[in-house]
Amino acid sequence: MHLCVSEKGQGGKAFEGVMEKAAAEATEKGTNVAVKGEAAIRPEFLTTKEKFHGFIDSEWRGSKGEKASGQDTKEVGGEEPEAKKLKLDTEEKSTQGKPDGKRLRGQNKSRPHTKPTTYDEKRLCLSDNRECPFGDKCHFEHDVAQYMACKPADIGQSCYLYDTFGKCTYGLSCRFAKAHTTSDFKTMENTDLVKTHDRNPVKNSLSKDLQNRLRKRSVAFKKSEEYLKTLSNNRNKTAQQGNGMCVSGFASWFAAIFSCFLFNELQAILDKQPPVKTVGPLTDVDIIKLRFCEKKQCGNLPFRRVCKRFGVDITCGEMAMCTNLLQGQQSEWALLKRHESEDLFGVQVEGCFPDTMTRCAELINNNTDVDFVDINSGCPIELVYKKGGGCGLMTRTRKFEQIVKGMNYVLDVPLTVKIRTGVQEKSNVAHKLIPEMKNWGVSMITLHGRSREQRYTKLADWDYISSCSKLANPVPLFGNGDILSYEDAMKARETGVSGLMIARGALIKPWIFTEIKESRHWDISSSERLDILKDFTNFGLEHWGCDTRGVEKTRTFMLEWLSFMCRYIPVGLLERVPQKINERPPYYMGRNYLETLMASQNVGDWVRISEMLLGPVPKNFIFLPKHKANSYK
Repeated sequence: MHLCVSEKGQGGKAFEGVMEKAAAEATEKGTNVAVKGEAAIRPEFLTTKEKFHGFIDSEWRGSKGEKASGQDTKEVGGEEPEAKKLKLDTEEKSTQGKPDGKRLRGQNKSRPHTKPTTYDEKRLCLSDNRECPFGDKCHFEHDVAQYMACKPADIGQSCYLYDTFGKCTYGLSCRFAKAHTTSDFKTMENTDLVKTHDRNPVKNSLSKDLQNRLRKRSVAFKKSEEYLKTLSNNRNKTAQQGNGMCVSGFASWFAAIFSCFLFNELQAILDKQPPVKTVGPLTDVDIIKLRFCEKKQCGNLPFRRVCKRFGVDITCGEMAMCTNLLQGQQSEWALLKRHESEDLFGVQVEGCFPDTMTRCAELINNNTDVDFVDINSGCPIELVYKKGGGCGLMTRTRKFEQIVKGMNYVLDVPLTVKIRTGVQEKSNVAHKLIPEMKNWGVSMITLHGRSREQRYTKLADWDYISSCSKLANPVPLFGNGDILSYEDAMKARETGVSGLMIARGALIKPWIFTEIKESRHWDISSSERLDILKDFTNFGLEHWGCDTRGVEKTRTFMLEWLSFMCRYIPVGLLERVPQKINERPPYYMGRNYLETLMASQNVGDWVRISEMLLGPVPKNFIFLPKHKANSYK
């Protein structure tokens, strides 16, 4: 096991005194300090909640002279989440939970959603010394000197965009503008660097021309229409054979849904029953639009770049909704963006109808650079499931088959599918679907070892994944669930899977890919972890911008990431290695102040870390994490 040397850091003698006191108290309590559901940490590092936060607050004030943001934790985004409650017996469960009897969920659905423009009190007009076409009606600032006087203070002395690419496209609005601005408010350029970086490292952006054609519905989907026409003709034939007469219009469509069987456009009509009991046809009640707060605003490309540095082989974009892509929504197309460092990259789409999914696949095939397209039929989100997408496809196998065959017909790249064990907790159906998906032409299957009902409250069933991998052969099957160390990965490989997909484990410790490839536990220091956050900050400023909007967008994504990263426990502090993903960390003192700060599950402390890299938060800044760490409940 590899152990890195940790420095003392910012705490000094005061920190050493706190550690000695904590060790003495732990010795008095004895070595048997393990608690059910908690990770086993060496006794000399354990402490209490009050002493933990007292130490962080005192050290922060000592290093800054006062609180950097001038705000209390409550003002920033709420108090620390409650400690984990132990699993209750059946009788106790009946008296717990919400008043309406519903189960507790893992998201802060009522959290505030602040628009990026909120943080800009006054923005500079883009007319740039030219006559503004909006004249007196323009809402932006035209006086450059006045804008620079009212603009928030610069965050740092150097601009990452200017130092890397030779110019900063954000000019005077950049929060590091002093690095590339002359005394008369002119933006400088480094011509040598500009020539070196004359190409855009990010691909798959939505062009204005394509966006306009999508909105006007003037994009041709020739191959999709071929497939859908064949599908429609075969439906009508099946309806006629089933009813003994010809029906037309709505009656024909209605009869076809209930009586037709699925088939390939190049094969005869299948006359066998579906392997899984289906729920039935979709109705208008199933088609529920997502609320605005549920829509993704942009993909986390900077985080994938961090993972690439640590050795991940394959990266995949966040789930995009096919209908939004077909409508040309900029926020949804942002999920398809690919950085040049992502050598093997795929996009993931969600939908519930063969026509929209097939057209979406053709759109992606003709207008983006991807290595594979993945169907997300494992998404457990209620609003997605209700309209027949995500996990809903696993119980609508006829629609599922039509979607897979249609997308395969129009794609020039492999089509993969992500599924769960099933919908209900004790009713697995993946083993029935996998043989069928092999016949449909799926190139790869990813299986998450939990059902939709389980979410993340129980461990993934790797025994079931193992049996499914044998059924999938020769189609490769990737396993997913609860991998947080190279030992977890080694055990997972023994199940016979072709590869591993890592999600939460990468959010908690993105260096997990290095650990797996080098077969070691990495006792990474707090300064190294801060360097990782610095890389993410630079990538975020490059991707989202280095003006106020881009800075706060980068901060928001960093805070979401820190809500996972704080669960990591340094290897050198563990009584038992490795840490398990379902074990919550108790209150402990790190080996230096920064390591202790990074262990905090308090939102205000995450904001403090972000302020070390992105400067003070705006006065009206509010943040609540999306996830409540449901695996800890």
